[in-house]
Amino acid sequence: MPVKTRLALAALAVLVAAGCSAAPAAAPAPPPQGLTATLTTPTDIDLRWPAGDPAAAGHLLEYANSADGPWTALQYVPRSQTAYRHPDLIPETPFYYRVRDFYGPVSAVVQPGSDDRPGSAGHATPPAAAVPVRTPGDAAAPADVTVVPAEDASVHFTWADRSSDEAGFLVEIRKPGVADFVPVEITDPDTTTCALSLLPDEQGPAFRVRALYYGPLSPVVDRTTGKD
Repeated sequence: MPVKTRLALAALAVLVAAGCSAAPAAAPAPPPQGLTATLTTPTDIDLRWPAGDPAAAGHLLEYANSADGPWTALQYVPRSQTAYRHPDLIPETPFYYRVRDFYGPVSAVVQPGSDDRPGSAGHATPPAAAVPVRTPGDAAAPADVTVVPAEDASVHFTWADRSSDEAGFLVEIRKPGVADFVPVEITDPDTTTCALSLLPDEQGPAFRVRALYYGPLSPVVDRTTGKD
């Protein structure tokens, strides 16, 4: 079973959103404006941006060391988060940043070892043919998600892919006692398995899986780090 690198521990290659076919969908929101980058120490850069589109599921931060790229995914964050610190950077090096909203239908909530998958997205039968990820409702949401605990303190996910043009799948976690889900793992398009090692504060979590697509990119901002 393929294991992807945990979002919180390493940057991921950026996923480029695929085009969609002519399914009914709202016009895309304008790109996020107001991204700022502040050098708060010689090697720490603080990023801030407005909340943006209320229909978005969250934000993807990307960075590069050249204005022309290549661009790398820095972090996926929930929509309520509007600040991020990029720490411990290489001294005297330029860093370029941009942000985009992410969207997509989401599966029902599941817990490790549980067969209780409430909601139509959890039990829906995959259609004969996949549908565009922007299809209204939950027809393109991942279905039949299972989360199986393993002996090595990891959990293994499987799901049915019901979208034809997703940019990838995002696993989201809700820790015990926390109200909101946060992104924790990303997979390639057309993937239907994933594995995640749980941290000590993530025992007894709930999960869901989102089929991704992206909004427009913000303007680029840049800062150059100082001497160490």
